[in-house]
Amino acid sequence: MSLKGAGYIVGAWEHPTRKATDKSVALLHAECARGALEDAGLTKDDVDGYFCAGDAPGSLGGLSMADYMNLKLRHIDSTDVGGSSYQVAVGHALESIAAGRCNVALVTLAGRPRSEGMATGTAPRAGSPVDPVNQFEYPYGPTVVNQYAMCAARHMYEYGTTSEQLAWIKVAASHHAQHNPHAMLRDVVTVQDVVSSPMVSTPLHRLDCCVISDGGGALVITKPEIAKSLKRPLVKVIGVGESPKHQMGGEVDLTYTAARHSGPPAWEMAGIKPSDIKYASIYDSFTITVLMQLEDLGFCEKGKGGQFVQDGNLISGTGKLPFNTDGGGLCSNHPANRGGITKIIEAVRQLRGEAHPAVQVKNCDLALAHGTGGSLGTRHCGSTVILERE
Repeated sequence: MSLKGAGYIVGAWEHPTRKATDKSVALLHAECARGALEDAGLTKDDVDGYFCAGDAPGSLGGLSMADYMNLKLRHIDSTDVGGSSYQVAVGHALESIAAGRCNVALVTLAGRPRSEGMATGTAPRAGSPVDPVNQFEYPYGPTVVNQYAMCAARHMYEYGTTSEQLAWIKVAASHHAQHNPHAMLRDVVTVQDVVSSPMVSTPLHRLDCCVISDGGGALVITKPEIAKSLKRPLVKVIGVGESPKHQMGGEVDLTYTAARHSGPPAWEMAGIKPSDIKYASIYDSFTITVLMQLEDLGFCEKGKGGQFVQDGNLISGTGKLPFNTDGGGLCSNHPANRGGITKIIEAVRQLRGEAHPAVQVKNCDLALAHGTGGSLGTRHCGSTVILERE
């Protein structure tokens, strides 16, 4: 059974805060939920399915948040695959709606890493004592940034990708962020600015890295009948795909991502090809993350990502593939160190024609939102969502 069109995104809301010193994580979740429900024209009493991930607070995060928000549910899903959890949640919501397990699905994300002073990219991650790979990796002091730097270094070695080409991704994000009043970094930067910024982990510079922010976001997905009864533009989910990539018992190839496997089923379900997409939200924890995912999703040939992104090709109104028109994780926000949900929110804005006028893509009827959770250098999940304005 195809899930194409089984659900519509009727509510999408991003928390405006980037530093929430006066709010708990639970309150951020609840405020995001309220914002998305109000956007849809629904209330919490309409929600019968709730989807969250590891950012939900407490040892039983999903149950705790359902209690905190007083949701009366028929279905709950707390699948956690890091930053891609929210694209995965959209796919799981479609499955649940198609199976009759819920009619109105709420997805939330929230966190306070900035207020809590987390050194997200550069501090070693101890992991859980029962993590099966912890004993093999932790003695070597892995950090997020050096794992991604390994991918960048290998991609450069294999395909001749340059730091200047990676820098164009940050440049594009900054051109968009200047129009976002909530973006943490609103100054437009140049390629020279990026490659002249301090080296964090060779070959990645400071400006190749995403911001650390508080905040969050939420989505509301409903069955078609409910969506068509609401006074909101119709954004239909027409393709989904998810897949993990890990070290495969030693068969490590750092030059590709899980998008190589999550993309094809999404394209097949949607019945379209990459060249049909008018706007793309691409997970941007680092510039190399964007470049590799664009290749693996089929927007360009493998190894040609550097050529594809250079010379402003990702800038709205200038390039062939506008991306992350809110500024993305590289410039706007990366709430809870998980940017997947914000990618979907901006894709919904573009399809509704509600993005900032300076970056709104003309005649935007097809959009893609792709998330990555984990680390490209070790294990991660990729999840792809394709949306259509009906």
